[in-house]
Amino acid sequence: MPRKKKQEPREILIEVIVNAMTDKIARNPVILDFTGMKGAACEAFVICHGSSRTQVEAIADHVIEEVKLKTGLNPCHKEGFENAEWILIDYFDVVIHIFQEERRKFYNIEQLWADARITRVDTHD
Repeated sequence: MPRKKKQEPREILIEVIVNAMTDKIARNPVILDFTGMKGAACEAFVICHGSSRTQVEAIADHVIEEVKLKTGLNPCHKEGFENAEWILIDYFDVVIHIFQEERRKFYNIEQLWADARITRVDTHD
């Protein structure tokens, strides 16, 4: 039986983030992988949206809690909690964007970074 390839710390972090998002029924989670791209400020974005301010806040809080619990990491920066239309959580190599749906459509980050490797997460909803 083949052995599983050992995950990189970034892959583990992304997996924890995505699982935390889906725990709170985040909509359309997407991973934008920038590894190998010149000039990229980080290695990956993880993007999702919620249907309300309350859900966006719940997703963000749960992501921070789960990442701390499972990896020991704290975000180096976070912003957007005041109005929760777009919350950004920065873990240096991985940056999380949690939007309310209208804001996600307006900013359309996936299109801005269309040259990144994009992975859509199947949430079965």
